[in-house]
Amino acid sequence: MNTTASTPRTGRTSRSWTTRDIVIASIVAVVSGLIFWLWSTAIYPLLTAALAVAPEYAPLAGGGWLIAGVLGGLIVRKPGAALYCEVLAAIIEGLLGTHFGWTVIISGLAQGLGAELIFAIFLYRRFNFMVALLAGAASGVMMGLNEIIMYYAAELTPGKMVVYTVCAAISGLIIAGLLSWLAMRALAGTGALPNLRIDDRRVTR
Repeated sequence: MNTTASTPRTGRTSRSWTTRDIVIASIVAVVSGLIFWLWSTAIYPLLTAALAVAPEYAPLAGGGWLIAGVLGGLIVRKPGAALYCEVLAAIIEGLLGTHFGWTVIISGLAQGLGAELIFAIFLYRRFNFMVALLAGAASGVMMGLNEIIMYYAAELTPGKMVVYTVCAAISGLIIAGLLSWLAMRALAGTGALPNLRIDDRRVTR
């Protein structure tokens, strides 16, 4: 029996997307897209109203737009899952209608890349609590940088740009990272996703 030939084949299979992966990722994206839309139209305006005089702190309320990438990456656990979910969710938000217009797709791309980078750094093998927080924070950093370039390049001083980006990272860490981790654990506990494993020692084998 040629065991050397079977090892790489197993590795490729584990990284390849299945129909089930596409369906699950798409469901995550659709649900997240609805959350994005609600966040844009109802929640975010209320949360940022008190920060109107200090826009550099507004990203503290932006983490709701980062959930798709982090949650999708934690659940699907395949290369590209975080980016796919975040971009598709942004497209859905755009289709539903938002005052941000179709710039949400650019935002989704940047935010998805942030989360995707963290999962890639850990070679898509670790999906523990710390990785979830890092993915949320990285997505937040990308959100902050993207929004500075698109909206605030001429308005914020360099110091306030740093504050803006740090606030975005904190929001991503708490809202997207922590809540996505809790959601993933809840789904694993219900048995809705029988192949979802939350024991990091098993994931890394």
